[in-house]
Amino acid sequence: MSKSAKKRAVAPSAAPVAVAKPAQLAPRKPKRPNSEPGSKQDSVIAMLKSPAGATIDAMMKATGWQQHSVRGFLAGVVRKRLKLKLGSKKVDGERVYRITGGEKNKSGSGRTFKRRSS
Repeated sequence: MSKSAKKRAVAPSAAPVAVAKPAQLAPRKPKRPNSEPGSKQDSVIAMLKSPAGATIDAMMKATGWQQHSVRGFLAGVVRKRLKLKLGSKKVDGERVYRITGGEKNKSGSGRTFKRRSS
């Protein structure tokens, strides 16, 4: 008989042990707000919500971020995570960004799967 066969034959049958799911182990922390008052993120969003909007240079000066970081913030945080509609237009040869509305219209923008009730 092989070693593994001996172990299977000798091992006593143990009662199944209930394993707690990670969600049951510790209570969930409350979600943090999207931006804390006075944070860099909050200041950039305030600049974008103003009627005049903001240029990338203005956002760079306000936050100390580099140009690629500002662009990443606009695409990743403002558009994707916060789902704000970001518009831009050229004014006097400079691109000005502005939050034009609330949440994006979600119809047709992404796939949604609904279960059929039987």
